[in-house]
Amino acid sequence: MNKKSFADVPGKKKSVGFTRLLLALILLFLFNIVNAQLIFNKNEYAARREKLMEKITDGILLIRGSTIPAGDVQFYQYNNLMYLTGVEVPDVMLLVDGIEKESYLFMSLDEKQARSDGYNVKLARDPVGVSGIEHVLPRDSVASILTRKLAKSKIVYVPHSPNELMAEVSKEKRNILQKTMIEDEWDGRPNRDMQFIHKLIDRFPGVIVKDCSPIIWDLRKIKSADEIEIMREAGRIGVLGHQAVIKASGNKVTEKYLANLFEFTCKNEGADGLAYYTILMSGLNHAYGHYHKYDRTLENGDFVILDAGPDYKYYDVDISTTFPANGKFTDVQKESYELALLVSETCLKNFKPGIRLADVGQKVKEALIEKGYDPDNKKFERWYKYGGYNHSIGMAVHDGMGTFDGTDEVLKPGFVFACDIMTSADSVTSVRIEDTVLITENGCEVLSAGLPRTVKEIESFMKK
Repeated sequence: MNKKSFADVPGKKKSVGFTRLLLALILLFLFNIVNAQLIFNKNEYAARREKLMEKITDGILLIRGSTIPAGDVQFYQYNNLMYLTGVEVPDVMLLVDGIEKESYLFMSLDEKQARSDGYNVKLARDPVGVSGIEHVLPRDSVASILTRKLAKSKIVYVPHSPNELMAEVSKEKRNILQKTMIEDEWDGRPNRDMQFIHKLIDRFPGVIVKDCSPIIWDLRKIKSADEIEIMREAGRIGVLGHQAVIKASGNKVTEKYLANLFEFTCKNEGADGLAYYTILMSGLNHAYGHYHKYDRTLENGDFVILDAGPDYKYYDVDISTTFPANGKFTDVQKESYELALLVSETCLKNFKPGIRLADVGQKVKEALIEKGYDPDNKKFERWYKYGGYNHSIGMAVHDGMGTFDGTDEVLKPGFVFACDIMTSADSVTSVRIEDTVLITENGCEVLSAGLPRTVKEIESFMKK
């Protein structure tokens, strides 16, 4: 007599399948709860700190997180501390020891405060388990740990450039604070990062302070697979925002409406905010380059430039589109636009690992000569020089880089940057075509793909 297995009994097979499915869903749910505490897996942050330790073998790094907001607004972490820990809690400090190869997180967050203020409850309950940082201590223990560490080495690495919040760029922020605060005869205060250095020197005589900003920027320069996935989503969101604005443009539509529409679309798709304050130019406002007043109402014949991108989970994209307000290019607009598009398409075809920016520029020069353009025209000089490259992109829209070889920069997989082609035919028909580009193992991927780019595509898209 053949015995039936449990799976062969009528009704049991379906029951077993349902049970397994339910168990899988429960495990997936629990997995997501555990891993939703940080944007990336804690092992990725640990790997970043290990790379950092290899760069500071003669001392320690000390870096502060952002403070509790002064107003009733959402808290966001400084980019550098977020990059190294994923911890989104105010007033924390990170110590990375390059000698003993260990890390410390100084944090004063209990479960009650976390529940009350909307911070990470699981982090407050199990800070070591959630963060993956070996030592998590109260913030008031920083001085005692520093005293012990400095007995072995007097070298402390701290950022010399200001830390970034959303829509901020460290180097640009540094220049602005230098002019408006440090060098202002009616102010004269050091910025927060310089003040921190002064405090270290005062409290620990003999300490040798070194700048870690270029070191962290170099770590941030090449993106991991997980970072790229986040940036792909940021690109998708940004493309939808641009599409919404292009569709909504027309005679008597205000610039303010279009700028608000871009922000609404991005946030509605999951963006936390904007990578930078939206640039929207039409008419004579083209002459300003970066225009934020949104004080015009579009008219027939206007050429519109939208330069805008979202911030999604601390990562940015940078996208620019140019289109006629009424959906139909004039002959002058078409000529200016197709020149910029020729350069953009040539760059995108030639970006690949191992090629120098100057080599891409040479390809641009050859393409322009083939189309009958004068190669000695000075307005083409930047395209020849950098091959459409403008700036690195990552946690800041102008992501810092510790090392950059200019025209001799060799493109590597994981490098993300803006291919930004601008023309200035005149003050009302200038063009900006900008994409966020990722160098892959075999070529490049346009993270802002999906926008109408040719004249025909734009006119057809706006007609619909």
